[in-house]
Amino acid sequence: MIRNIIRGIITLIFGGIGFYAGFILLRFDLLPFLSGQLSPIWISSIIALIFAVIGFLIAPKCIDGFLVLVRWMDTRLTKIPTHDLMGGAIGIIIGLIIASLLSNTISQIPFLGPVLSILISLSLGYLGLILGVKRKEDILGFFNILPRLRGEKGEKSKEPKAELLHEQLSNSNYKILDTSVIIDGRIADIVKTGFVEGVLLIPGFVLEELRHIADSSDLLKRNRGRRGLDILNHISKETVIKVEIYEQDFEDIAEVDSKLVRLGQVLGAPILTNDYNLNKVAELQGVKVLNINELANAVKPVVLPGEEMVVQVMKEGKEAGQGVAYLDDGTMIVVDTGRRYMGQHLTVLVTSVLQTAAGRMIFAKPKGVVGKKPMDLSSTDEVNLLG
Repeated sequence: MIRNIIRGIITLIFGGIGFYAGFILLRFDLLPFLSGQLSPIWISSIIALIFAVIGFLIAPKCIDGFLVLVRWMDTRLTKIPTHDLMGGAIGIIIGLIIASLLSNTISQIPFLGPVLSILISLSLGYLGLILGVKRKEDILGFFNILPRLRGEKGEKSKEPKAELLHEQLSNSNYKILDTSVIIDGRIADIVKTGFVEGVLLIPGFVLEELRHIADSSDLLKRNRGRRGLDILNHISKETVIKVEIYEQDFEDIAEVDSKLVRLGQVLGAPILTNDYNLNKVAELQGVKVLNINELANAVKPVVLPGEEMVVQVMKEGKEAGQGVAYLDDGTMIVVDTGRRYMGQHLTVLVTSVLQTAAGRMIFAKPKGVVGKKPMDLSSTDEVNLLG
């Protein structure tokens, strides 16, 4: 039914084009052999009928071709990042506005005016599309500035809350992943729990860095890079959260960390990382950071001075006589005078807890040995060990 209606519309359009073409031909006396035999109305009607028949015959092909074009555009547009589409649309609108202003004057030129107007509209529209896609960061960054300006104005009028809330909501969708947090792998488990909302944004330069690491000649680096790529595939396929690839690069910046900070500034989005240095640099430049290590430290069981625990001394500490043990979650325990209990399970008493951005460190002293007795080191044996 719909195809028949569209076919009728195409037929009418072709008929109208034929009638107008007949009028133009008669006006410029291009049909002298018919002018003396038929009236102008009959000549235009015959030409309109011929065009209508042509339109009726080619309408199915036109409809099929249009549907193929729509499917092709839909396939291509779904692969284009949202920011590219927004930048291109804004560029086309600006280009057509400028073309419209110029066309009002150029269209007055005899004969060539209408043709030049069409060419200018097409040229400026295409130019706006290209510039909008290439400069989308600057365009979208300009629109991100507007809520802040409105917020400052509202602050002067003592009504800033609505504008600030709008800014927070508009910038709360994306979470930018850096290379370290992808390789670490814990982000996949965090996403499964549902504590992370919005869209995980993976920059193209981060993927490129992962690819270089995965192709490294060093076995350890190669395994880390491949693990990162596996984690990304796992997140994109087996989790409900949306994952997007951000293709745009910052060619004027060489370091990946600096590119991540710039992207966070442009989008107003936080960076998911466990890189201590990136954490500090981003905070200095006003970019919010979600540190996986800080999250892990926050959910660790609280240990208070005076508590007892059983640990196994694994290695020597930095200071003389110290031993180092680890909890199941990787927390390091520095045992005072624990060096002599190397390899043994020991009951220790917590003396203090040091919390840093890099992790948690527990200081303890021995209370008793579980199982074996401590080694009785003579002065000669101690000299031999130290030597």
